[in-house]
Amino acid sequence: MSSFRGASAEAFAALTSALDGALAQGADVAQVGSDLFSVAEVLRGAPALRRVVTDPSVDVAAKAGLVAQLFTGKVSPTVTPLVSSAVSHRWTAPRDLTLALEELAVVATVKSAGADSARLSEELFVLGTVLKDTPELRSALSDPARSVEDKRGLLSGLIAGKSLPATAKLADQALAGTHRTVEAAVEAYQQLAAQVHGRKVATVTVAAPLAEADRTRLTAALSRKYDVELELNVVIDPTVLGGVKVEIADEVIDGTVASSLDDARRKLAV
Repeated sequence: MSSFRGASAEAFAALTSALDGALAQGADVAQVGSDLFSVAEVLRGAPALRRVVTDPSVDVAAKAGLVAQLFTGKVSPTVTPLVSSAVSHRWTAPRDLTLALEELAVVATVKSAGADSARLSEELFVLGTVLKDTPELRSALSDPARSVEDKRGLLSGLIAGKSLPATAKLADQALAGTHRTVEAAVEAYQQLAAQVHGRKVATVTVAAPLAEADRTRLTAALSRKYDVELELNVVIDPTVLGGVKVEIADEVIDGTVASSLDDARRKLAV
């Protein structure tokens, strides 16, 4: 999710509006997302080019002409004007341009899921849970000795034929290295997927699986409390014994039995 400041925040807001306008005109949303990822990758791998196209002393028309020369015919007609617009803005730091294009690519990829947005979010959560619970897989994906293709094969084996194309694309992009780990990338993508649809993600930890009716009631109650539509990630952890722990952004509400017992033990030890 974007955390741009100053000039970069203004530039990103303008580009987001431009992307929305382009997609509203019937562009191939999945292709736009894929092409924006490709452009971001090119700029990420070419620091000298990135510095030139973000240098405020370089003529805007010259920068737009350069990116048009580089990308026309190699990306969809919708993407080249977006990139030209991107380099016409001021950026607080050169790397912000690349990060902004990648985030726009995530937004487009999320939107390509259409009516399956809830399924996309769920698939990203499941993938993140598998990564969290499988240290061997995390180690393999972070191993610099392994090729990117090898790592792609590992992720593809997990989701091939079982997930949406948008999920597969985001899983593949998680290997790009712009986030600290693949797990962190997948978590960030799920948060952004919720944000695109005006929702937030609540992670709920319980001792046993929730019945569908209980899940629905809890989602409704939390949505009312926070005055926003929520997506619920349910984590099963028998060690909590009972009750519910809720995490939304940086806020944690721990109403589990285990937490209450820990509080009681601390008070007794005083």
